[in-house]
Amino acid sequence: MTTRIGEIQAALRDEHLDGWLFFDHHHRDPLAYRVLQFTAGSMVTRRWFYFIPAHGEPSGLVHKIEAQTLAELPGHHTFYAGWKELMDGLSRLLHGAKKVAMQYSPNCQVPYVAMVDAGTVEAVRSFGVEVVTAANLIQYFESRWNQQQLEAHLDAGRLIDQIRMRAFSHVSDSVRAGSRITEWDMQQFILARFRENSLFTDHGPDVAVNANASNPHYDPKQDACSEIRPGDLVLMDMWAKLNGPEGVYYDITWTGYCGSSVPSDIENVFTVVRDARDKAIRFVTDSVEHHRSLHGFEVDDAARAHIRAAGFGEYFFHRTGHSIGAEVHGTGANMDNLETHDDRRIIPWTCFSIEPGIYLPEFGIRSEVNVFVGDERARVTGEIQNSLLLL
Repeated sequence: MTTRIGEIQAALRDEHLDGWLFFDHHHRDPLAYRVLQFTAGSMVTRRWFYFIPAHGEPSGLVHKIEAQTLAELPGHHTFYAGWKELMDGLSRLLHGAKKVAMQYSPNCQVPYVAMVDAGTVEAVRSFGVEVVTAANLIQYFESRWNQQQLEAHLDAGRLIDQIRMRAFSHVSDSVRAGSRITEWDMQQFILARFRENSLFTDHGPDVAVNANASNPHYDPKQDACSEIRPGDLVLMDMWAKLNGPEGVYYDITWTGYCGSSVPSDIENVFTVVRDARDKAIRFVTDSVEHHRSLHGFEVDDAARAHIRAAGFGEYFFHRTGHSIGAEVHGTGANMDNLETHDDRRIIPWTCFSIEPGIYLPEFGIRSEVNVFVGDERARVTGEIQNSLLLL
């Protein structure tokens, strides 16, 4: 057996599960290949199953015309052609198992894990097997960083924090000089700095002024963007990672105001957002320090309660944070009790954003930091904005 199989079986025993059933058809579940650490040995135009029991040898079930699909994986593999052979083979694969994990999420509460179709879950249940979510298992094998990834994240963070400072300074210099500058210009400015520093991003960044900043996924275009002028609020959301196999994302949002003093309504909203962010951070750091079990939805509650108490609840309409990894939105626990009820545990050696926001018709403000949870403590991995920048 490979080391990963042994790790999976130990995790299954910790979760009190009889096994983990992997399934794919037409490469619809990339998680299966990443967790099992294999490349299909043939085309995947037919269904395959691979069952890892908590104890004993794994086994697979593949179609006869794609017999090499699971060749890299250990264990006994059987073959089918017709649908009756498939169902009989699946029944034998699961013989003796009562409770198994699959890439399934009850009520699709964790869409990142909901890769198996309802019909396949029904087929497994027809054998008297209880299907439970593999969400915690996926997080354990997909979302934990190693030391090299943590260092890569910190290195990327130092570069991006410098680029963020340069970007806001460039806006300030341009506005004060009366030079024309747009959101799209600043997006291109940031992307050029990313390239100079060997940083990769899959899209973005987001540079938005005033009401545009109230669209959390705003993306300026050269022919559809706003100029940045005196009296404007400016939001910059940037995310990138170092090029290389250990690269993981660093993802931040800062805001500034083009003027010598900030209007009271903007200052008030920034203060509420900042304090909500800090309450969520403290909730995480205190929980980790005191070895309390910590779940994604609880972190969302900590930030959202403060914004609601300040009277802005309806204007905070996204989750408080997301998992961060090799993809900017990773497969670990999200800080979410709004869009979903994410009850996954937050486990050591994972990272996530905390980014509450308030989005009014006239302007929006978000403040985003990254939090890394280690074995004994949690910490913000980069600089923290405590007051609006004056540009």
